[in-house]
Amino acid sequence: MRIDARHLDWAPRGKTLLSDVTLDAAPGSTVGLLGPNGSGKSSLLRVLGGLQQPDRGQVTLDGTDRSRIPRRLLARRVAMVTQHAPSDVDMTVLDVLLLGRIPHRPLLAAVSADDLERAGRALAGAGLAGFGARRWSTLSGGERQRADIARALLQEPDVLLLDEPTNHLDIRHQLDLLDDLSSAPATVVIALHDLGLAARYCDQIVLLHGGRVVAAGPPPEVLTPARIEQVFEVAADVTADGDGRWHVRLRRAGSNEARTRD
Repeated sequence: MRIDARHLDWAPRGKTLLSDVTLDAAPGSTVGLLGPNGSGKSSLLRVLGGLQQPDRGQVTLDGTDRSRIPRRLLARRVAMVTQHAPSDVDMTVLDVLLLGRIPHRPLLAAVSADDLERAGRALAGAGLAGFGARRWSTLSGGERQRADIARALLQEPDVLLLDEPTNHLDIRHQLDLLDDLSSAPATVVIALHDLGLAARYCDQIVLLHGGRVVAAGPPPEVLTPARIEQVFEVAADVTADGDGRWHVRLRRAGSNEARTRD
Protein backbone atom coordinates (compact mmCIF):
# COMPACT_ATOMS: atom_id res chain seq x y z
CA MET A 1 0.00 0.00 0.00
CA ARG A 2 1.15 3.49 -0.83
CA ILE A 3 1.09 6.24 1.80
CA ASP A 4 1.60 9.84 0.75
CA ALA A 5 1.52 13.20 2.50
CA ARG A 6 1.08 16.53 0.78
CA HIS A 7 2.07 19.95 2.14
CA LEU A 8 1.54 19.14 5.81
CA ASP A 9 1.55 21.99 8.32
CA TRP A 10 1.14 21.40 12.04
CA ALA A 11 1.63 24.09 14.69
CA PRO A 12 0.05 23.08 18.01
CA ARG A 13 -0.30 26.01 20.42
CA GLY A 14 1.36 28.21 17.83
CA LYS A 15 4.63 26.24 17.75
CA THR A 16 5.50 25.08 14.22
CA LEU A 17 6.44 21.39 14.23
CA LEU A 18 5.81 20.65 10.55
CA SER A 19 5.93 23.11 7.67
CA ASP A 20 4.98 22.20 4.09
CA VAL A 21 6.12 18.57 4.50
CA THR A 22 5.58 16.21 1.58
CA LEU A 23 6.37 12.47 1.64
CA ASP A 24 5.94 9.66 -0.88
CA ALA A 25 6.21 6.04 0.27
CA ALA A 26 5.76 3.49 -2.53
CA PRO A 27 4.18 0.10 -1.79
CA GLY A 28 6.60 -2.23 -0.04
CA SER A 29 9.34 0.38 0.34
CA THR A 30 11.22 1.32 3.49
CA VAL A 31 11.37 5.09 4.00
CA GLY A 32 13.69 6.45 6.68
CA LEU A 33 13.02 9.72 8.49
CA LEU A 34 16.28 11.34 9.58
CA GLY A 35 17.11 14.56 11.36
CA PRO A 36 18.41 15.90 14.67
CA ASN A 37 16.25 16.02 17.78
CA GLY A 38 13.31 18.36 17.28
CA SER A 39 13.45 18.12 13.49
CA GLY A 40 9.87 16.83 13.16
CA LYS A 41 10.31 13.06 12.77
CA SER A 42 7.94 12.06 15.58
CA SER A 43 5.46 14.78 14.65
CA LEU A 44 5.34 13.56 11.05
CA LEU A 45 4.75 9.97 12.15
CA ARG A 46 1.93 11.03 14.49
CA VAL A 47 0.23 12.91 11.66
CA LEU A 48 0.75 10.02 9.21
CA GLY A 49 -0.74 7.61 11.76
CA GLY A 50 -3.75 9.80 12.49
CA LEU A 51 -2.81 10.49 16.11
CA GLN A 52 -2.76 14.20 15.25
CA GLN A 53 -4.61 16.18 12.61
CA PRO A 54 -2.56 18.62 10.53
CA ASP A 55 -3.55 22.26 10.23
CA ARG A 56 -3.06 21.98 6.49
CA GLY A 57 -2.36 19.24 3.99
CA GLN A 58 -3.52 15.70 3.32
CA VAL A 59 -2.48 12.10 4.04
CA THR A 60 -3.64 9.46 1.55
CA LEU A 61 -3.55 5.67 1.40
CA ASP A 62 -3.50 4.40 -2.18
CA GLY A 63 -4.90 7.77 -3.22
CA THR A 64 -7.79 7.80 -0.71
CA ASP A 65 -7.85 10.54 1.91
CA ARG A 66 -7.15 8.86 5.24
CA SER A 67 -10.03 10.74 6.90
CA ARG A 68 -12.48 8.98 4.54
CA ILE A 69 -11.39 5.47 5.54
CA PRO A 70 -13.53 3.84 8.30
CA ARG A 71 -11.62 3.55 11.56
CA ARG A 72 -11.87 -0.24 11.76
CA LEU A 73 -10.57 -0.66 8.23
CA LEU A 74 -7.81 1.87 8.93
CA ALA A 75 -6.78 -0.17 11.99
CA ARG A 76 -6.25 -3.19 9.72
CA ARG A 77 -4.19 -1.17 7.28
CA VAL A 78 -1.94 0.99 9.48
CA ALA A 79 0.00 0.06 12.62
CA MET A 80 2.22 2.36 14.65
CA VAL A 81 4.98 1.83 17.20
CA THR A 82 5.66 4.94 19.26
CA GLN A 83 9.03 5.82 20.72
CA HIS A 84 8.19 4.92 24.32
CA ALA A 85 5.90 1.96 24.98
CA PRO A 86 3.95 2.50 28.25
CA SER A 87 5.57 0.66 31.14
CA ASP A 88 2.69 0.65 33.64
CA VAL A 89 0.15 -1.43 31.69
CA ASP A 90 -1.45 -4.03 33.99
CA MET A 91 -1.65 -6.79 31.40
CA THR A 92 0.30 -9.84 30.39
CA VAL A 93 2.62 -9.66 27.40
CA LEU A 94 0.33 -12.05 25.51
CA ASP A 95 -2.71 -9.85 26.16
CA VAL A 96 -0.84 -6.80 24.85
CA LEU A 97 0.15 -8.66 21.70
CA LEU A 98 -3.41 -9.83 21.12
CA LEU A 99 -4.51 -6.20 20.88
CA GLY A 100 -3.02 -6.39 17.41
CA ARG A 101 -5.63 -8.97 16.39
CA ILE A 102 -8.69 -6.91 17.42
CA PRO A 103 -9.18 -5.28 13.98
CA HIS A 104 -9.30 -8.74 12.40
CA ARG A 105 -12.01 -10.19 14.70
CA PRO A 106 -15.76 -9.59 14.57
CA LEU A 107 -16.98 -7.20 17.25
CA LEU A 108 -17.15 -8.86 20.70
CA ALA A 109 -15.65 -12.08 19.33
CA ALA A 110 -13.39 -14.07 21.65
CA VAL A 111 -9.72 -14.67 21.02
CA SER A 112 -9.36 -17.59 18.62
CA ALA A 113 -6.89 -20.45 18.55
CA ASP A 114 -5.48 -18.91 15.38
CA ASP A 115 -4.91 -15.61 17.22
CA LEU A 116 -3.04 -17.44 19.98
CA GLU A 117 -0.92 -19.36 17.48
CA ARG A 118 -0.03 -16.18 15.60
CA ALA A 119 0.85 -14.42 18.87
CA GLY A 120 3.12 -17.28 19.90
CA ARG A 121 4.96 -17.09 16.58
CA ALA A 122 5.27 -13.31 16.89
CA LEU A 123 6.80 -13.63 20.36
CA ALA A 124 9.25 -16.27 19.17
CA GLY A 125 10.17 -14.08 16.20
CA ALA A 126 10.92 -11.23 18.60
CA GLY A 127 13.16 -13.46 20.71
CA LEU A 128 10.57 -13.49 23.50
CA ALA A 129 9.35 -17.09 23.43
CA GLY A 130 7.94 -17.99 26.85
CA PHE A 131 7.27 -14.36 27.79
CA GLY A 132 3.51 -14.51 27.18
CA ALA A 133 2.54 -14.92 30.85
CA ARG A 134 4.90 -12.18 32.08
CA ARG A 135 3.38 -8.92 33.29
CA TRP A 136 4.07 -6.10 30.86
CA SER A 137 5.43 -3.90 33.66
CA THR A 138 8.21 -6.41 34.44
CA LEU A 139 9.83 -6.14 31.02
CA SER A 140 12.98 -4.17 30.38
CA GLY A 141 12.87 -1.24 27.96
CA GLY A 142 14.34 -3.34 25.16
CA GLU A 143 11.96 -6.24 25.81
CA ARG A 144 8.96 -3.90 25.77
CA GLN A 145 10.16 -2.39 22.52
CA ARG A 146 10.52 -5.80 20.88
CA ALA A 147 7.12 -6.93 22.18
CA ASP A 148 5.45 -3.72 20.98
CA ILE A 149 6.93 -4.21 17.50
CA ALA A 150 5.69 -7.84 17.58
CA ARG A 151 2.20 -6.49 18.45
CA ALA A 152 2.30 -4.15 15.44
CA LEU A 153 3.47 -6.94 13.11
CA LEU A 154 0.74 -9.21 14.47
CA GLN A 155 -1.73 -6.60 13.26
CA GLU A 156 -0.58 -7.51 9.70
CA PRO A 157 -0.74 -3.91 8.47
CA ASP A 158 -0.21 -2.67 4.96
CA VAL A 159 1.64 0.36 6.38
CA LEU A 160 3.92 0.20 9.43
CA LEU A 161 5.03 3.42 11.15
CA LEU A 162 7.88 3.20 13.69
CA ASP A 163 9.36 5.97 15.83
CA GLU A 164 12.98 5.26 16.81
CA PRO A 165 12.37 1.50 17.25
CA THR A 166 16.08 0.73 17.71
CA ASN A 167 16.57 3.06 20.68
CA HIS A 168 16.39 0.43 23.44
CA LEU A 169 17.75 -2.48 21.44
CA ASP A 170 21.24 -3.97 21.50
CA ILE A 171 23.14 -4.14 18.23
CA ARG A 172 22.09 -7.70 17.36
CA HIS A 173 18.41 -6.94 17.85
CA GLN A 174 18.74 -3.69 15.89
CA LEU A 175 20.08 -5.61 12.91
CA ASP A 176 17.51 -8.41 13.31
CA LEU A 177 14.69 -5.87 13.40
CA LEU A 178 15.86 -3.93 10.37
CA ASP A 179 16.47 -7.14 8.41
CA ASP A 180 12.87 -8.19 9.18
CA LEU A 181 11.41 -4.78 8.32
CA SER A 182 13.30 -4.45 5.05
CA SER A 183 11.96 -7.84 3.90
CA ALA A 184 8.40 -7.31 5.18
CA PRO A 185 5.60 -6.90 2.60
CA ALA A 186 4.33 -3.77 4.38
CA THR A 187 5.28 -0.23 3.45
CA VAL A 188 7.53 0.94 6.30
CA VAL A 189 8.14 4.51 7.43
CA ILE A 190 10.73 4.55 10.19
CA ALA A 191 12.39 7.32 12.18
CA LEU A 192 16.05 6.61 12.91
CA HIS A 193 19.02 8.36 14.50
CA ASP A 194 21.72 6.14 13.04
CA LEU A 195 22.71 7.42 9.60
CA GLY A 196 24.61 4.26 8.77
CA LEU A 197 21.65 1.97 9.48
CA ALA A 198 19.39 4.26 7.46
CA ALA A 199 21.81 4.24 4.52
CA ARG A 200 22.04 0.46 4.65
CA TYR A 201 18.38 -0.49 5.06
CA CYS A 202 16.20 2.29 3.62
CA ASP A 203 15.11 2.58 0.01
CA GLN A 204 14.36 6.28 0.45
CA ILE A 205 15.42 8.91 2.97
CA VAL A 206 13.45 11.98 4.05
CA LEU A 207 15.84 14.38 5.81
CA LEU A 208 14.11 16.83 8.15
CA HIS A 209 15.38 19.92 9.89
CA GLY A 210 13.32 22.47 11.78
CA GLY A 211 10.08 20.81 10.71
CA ARG A 212 10.89 21.08 7.00
CA VAL A 213 12.10 18.58 4.40
CA VAL A 214 15.71 19.38 3.51
CA ALA A 215 16.02 16.57 0.97
CA ALA A 216 14.26 13.36 -0.07
CA GLY A 217 15.38 10.49 -2.28
CA PRO A 218 17.69 7.44 -2.34
CA PRO A 219 20.29 7.36 0.47
CA PRO A 220 23.34 8.30 -1.65
CA GLU A 221 21.52 11.32 -3.05
CA VAL A 222 20.34 12.58 0.33
CA LEU A 223 23.20 11.62 2.66
CA THR A 224 25.94 13.66 1.06
CA PRO A 225 28.83 14.92 3.21
CA ALA A 226 27.79 18.54 2.64
CA ARG A 227 24.19 17.90 3.64
CA ILE A 228 25.16 15.84 6.71
CA GLU A 229 27.39 18.68 7.88
CA GLN A 230 24.66 21.23 7.19
CA VAL A 231 21.98 19.38 9.19
CA PHE A 232 23.91 17.46 11.87
CA GLU A 233 26.97 19.72 12.20
CA VAL A 234 29.39 16.82 11.83
CA ALA A 235 31.77 15.89 9.03
CA ALA A 236 31.15 12.66 7.15
CA ASP A 237 32.51 10.35 4.48
CA VAL A 238 29.91 8.28 2.59
CA THR A 239 31.13 5.26 0.63
CA ALA A 240 29.72 2.07 -0.90
CA ASP A 241 31.22 -1.41 -0.58
CA GLY A 242 31.25 -4.18 -3.16
CA ASP A 243 27.79 -5.37 -2.08
CA GLY A 244 26.25 -1.97 -2.73
CA ARG A 245 25.87 -1.21 0.97
CA TRP A 246 26.48 2.36 2.04
CA HIS A 247 28.72 3.27 4.95
CA VAL A 248 28.81 6.58 6.80
CA ARG A 249 31.96 7.64 8.65
CA LEU A 250 31.28 10.47 11.09
CA ARG A 251 33.69 12.82 12.84
CA ARG A 252 33.56 16.18 14.49
CA ALA A 253 33.88 18.97 11.97
CA GLY A 254 37.57 19.83 11.65
CA SER A 255 38.67 16.52 13.20
CA ASN A 256 40.45 13.64 11.48
CA GLU A 257 39.06 11.11 13.95
CA ALA A 258 36.31 9.12 12.23
CA ARG A 259 33.70 6.67 13.42
CA THR A 260 32.14 4.19 10.98
CA ARG A 261 28.36 3.65 11.14
CA ASP A 262 27.25 0.78 8.93
